[in-house]
Amino acid sequence: MHAISVRKMSFPAAAQLLIHGLVLYNLVITREKKMRAFEQFPGPPGNWLFGHLRQDGTDFSIITKWGEQYPYAFPLQFGPTSIYLTIHHSSYLKTVLASAGDNIAYTFLTSWIGEGLLVSAGQKWFRHRRLLTPGFHYDILKPYVKLMADSANIMLDKWETYAKTEQSFELFQQVSLMTLDSIMKCAFSYNSNCQTESGTNPYIKAVFELCYLVHLRWRWFPYPSETIFHLSPHGYRYRKACKIAHSHTEEVIRKRKEALSKEKEQDILLKRRNLDFLDILLCTQDEQQQGLSDEAIRAEVDTFMFEGHDTTASGISWILYNMACYPEHQQKCREEIQEALKGKDSMEWEDLSKIPYTTMCIKESLRLYLPVPGLARKFCHGYVFDPLRFLPENTAKRPPHAFVPFSAGPRNCIGQNFAMNEIKVVVAMTLKKYVLIKDPEHTPKMVPQIILRSLNGIYIKIRFSLMDLLPSSG
Repeated sequence: MHAISVRKMSFPAAAQLLIHGLVLYNLVITREKKMRAFEQFPGPPGNWLFGHLRQDGTDFSIITKWGEQYPYAFPLQFGPTSIYLTIHHSSYLKTVLASAGDNIAYTFLTSWIGEGLLVSAGQKWFRHRRLLTPGFHYDILKPYVKLMADSANIMLDKWETYAKTEQSFELFQQVSLMTLDSIMKCAFSYNSNCQTESGTNPYIKAVFELCYLVHLRWRWFPYPSETIFHLSPHGYRYRKACKIAHSHTEEVIRKRKEALSKEKEQDILLKRRNLDFLDILLCTQDEQQQGLSDEAIRAEVDTFMFEGHDTTASGISWILYNMACYPEHQQKCREEIQEALKGKDSMEWEDLSKIPYTTMCIKESLRLYLPVPGLARKFCHGYVFDPLRFLPENTAKRPPHAFVPFSAGPRNCIGQNFAMNEIKVVVAMTLKKYVLIKDPEHTPKMVPQIILRSLNGIYIKIRFSLMDLLPSSG
């Protein structure tokens, strides 16, 4: 009976069967090639189709155990053919990060953020990096601190309702609005009012959607196929979110160009305010007096709009969560911050270097909850929260690549000083005003997407810190 059904099979059905067979054959061959490439590195067994990770909030603890079992590197599978070598030893990492080669992990981001610094490679990357580096000079970053503090104050004022009731609330969404507000003011001199507008910010919502969909495409067969993803419901959602994100950045660029064009001489406008990142994008030129194309400008704005708010929001949210979990370290930070500010209500540039213990706590949180989980590294004592490991004498004992929260080598994060300054400002001002309290009913489940998020949100409680700062009557 089976032989007869095969002979009577129609041509379209036979062709479809053949195509499926060829796809499966190609899948097997590709997988075998990648497995052979990593055969020198033993690793944990994984599901043939779905890989190793579950995305249920347990992935990080599982990877940590595998890191102890396979102490240098091991293959990690995200799908039938998406297999990567996970490196977690500083000597291996140094060799990899010394290269300025293509960053294949971000391929699926191109249609969203274009070929900016995060995605581009070769001479294009070298040229853009050289042209944009002045945008993160000391003189450019210094005035940003006041703008960061202003954005932080808006968020902290909104939190007074939670402090009065000690009601549990979710951090990430609110911190994301604050960091978006901050990057818009600092890098683009643009007042978005996103923290005070009612309703969900469409750009923030689009970024959340895009991060989820890019990660889904990266790990779920057969979405690496451009055609299949484009035709899928997820592909439709991705294009819709991209349109929202692009319209947001295009408006920012358009308004700045209009402002510049109204001035007969550019110097007049630039003297009226601080030079920012967008000014440099629009005005920079190379040795041949060639500037950036409109396409390149939008790609860099899309890149920094995303990287400048979402990664920092992740870092700040997890740091505040850690402060709530470790009240003894929180109190030491608060005392140090009070001493540094000497009664002032806000952080200034000169104050950033006066909070060394708080800075060590920030670094320890970044070690445990790195905003970009693809760069996650583990060194001694795993998940024990110990800021003192970042004392100068302890840091000197470790290899330089044991802790790389902003990557290292030629492709390190160009905005790392901007990010650290903002983190210090927000953490210091938060701890000055509030005591952070862990919510035992909401334990976050880490999900490593493009940005480290929580499957169930990051919840804390707060109360005003003034009571804790008053002398005890006992």
